[in-house]
Amino acid sequence: MAKLLIIEDDLVLQKALSEYLTSEGFEVECAEDGETGVKLALTGKPDLILLDIVLPKKDGYAVLTEVRADENSKNIPIVLLTNLGSISDVEKALELGATTYLVKADYKLEEVTAKVKELLHIK
Repeated sequence: MAKLLIIEDDLVLQKALSEYLTSEGFEVECAEDGETGVKLALTGKPDLILLDIVLPKKDGYAVLTEVRADENSKNIPIVLLTNLGSISDVEKALELGATTYLVKADYKLEEVTAKVKELLHIK
């Protein structure tokens, strides 16, 4: 079973994502701020991280930088889930090592799940 880490401060969205992904057979861990997210990413060894950019304590860019700098977590796929949709945000995130980028408002839970499965090569 694939293990996912959701780093998202919107608790309603975090809960919805967590419940939906759990029902799809994933093991899910959650963090409400970037600091906790980095700790869980480095110690929990998730197979994939869903990451918001605007977060308390550490933003998503800082989380990306720290996770990518660590030998044990540098290859974990990271999907950014955010409402920031400008080209500069996308470019910055991809430069820092994000695998892909989804604008929250544009995606349903089913589509996020499909993207996660695609990245983890789960049929």
